[in-house]
Amino acid sequence: MINVHKRALVTGGCGFVGRHLVRDLLADGAEVWILDNLFTGKHPDTWLLGYQKHKGNDALVYKKNNGKVVFYNEDTIDFFRKQIGNDPRAIPHFNEVYHLAAIVGGRAVLIEENPILVATNKVIDALFFQWVVANKERIGRVLYVSTCVAYPKAMQARGKHMAMKEEYLSFVDSGFVGLPESIYGWIKLTGEYLAKTTADKYGVSVVCARPFSGYGEEQDLDYPIPSIAARAACRENPLTVWGSGDQGRDFIYIDDFVSALRLAIQKVSDGSAVNIGTGKLTTFKEVARIMAELEGYNPEIIGLSDKAEGSFAAYSDSTYLVGLGWTPTHTIHAGFKKVFEYVKKNL
Repeated sequence: MINVHKRALVTGGCGFVGRHLVRDLLADGAEVWILDNLFTGKHPDTWLLGYQKHKGNDALVYKKNNGKVVFYNEDTIDFFRKQIGNDPRAIPHFNEVYHLAAIVGGRAVLIEENPILVATNKVIDALFFQWVVANKERIGRVLYVSTCVAYPKAMQARGKHMAMKEEYLSFVDSGFVGLPESIYGWIKLTGEYLAKTTADKYGVSVVCARPFSGYGEEQDLDYPIPSIAARAACRENPLTVWGSGDQGRDFIYIDDFVSALRLAIQKVSDGSAVNIGTGKLTTFKEVARIMAELEGYNPEIIGLSDKAEGSFAAYSDSTYLVGLGWTPTHTIHAGFKKVFEYVKKNL
């Protein structure tokens, strides 16, 4: 018999962030339920190593010592729609619910090539919060993963940028909502409004996380850090980056990302948002230089003017997160080194 002192649901639990979050919850002794249609995620068979698997009712169950994972390979839209419509499958009590499920991907796919694809997220989030409200007596705390892309684009421009504070994006009467960079930002902004309404009107403990640029091992090469690492590992010269290369982001290592999520869900309950970032701005040319140094060569580093660079400077004011008790464990060099070594080993 597994002694469950905490049970968590992670939607999108097979994605990059989801896998790391699930492992962290398991290490903390939680029983973890995953809901994922594997649109971009990886099947648990490939990353829940050492677990014994058997089939349950419409789910796969993985067990290892005192660890347990229940995996529903199902689309979130279908799952929540059926649950709201009196699905006979009763859900257990969840101490924590992390809502990561979304259509996600690199800039090339979701912003430059097929931006309308992310419109599906509006349906996912609407059904999720309806499900939360319908089951609020069996749900402890909820974390909704939003995005830093929801922040006003004008505040991240060349020569005008500043560190993003949570109050720069607010739904209170005195608050401010600017123009996000993309459809993805607009839809996540709508999701935050649903989260705030769920907290205010229905008394559910909800927090919105606004992640900046998370990175780490196992991340797809569609994302900039592993992609630049791969080019450096191949000793490309010139070593290229998108846009001018002078644009910067707030890069946060995945372990620090996960610890911030887990702290936020415990500390914030009123539906408001917390930035998930380090507060440090690093340009893409600096990223390339660090990766080249890790490979031990000195290439010319150039930007590709025919590739979009997005906002010029997207970085967090992390004062609120640090004030909640968060401390990062990885410097930018230490995190990049782990990614570089992982990418080089797995090229």
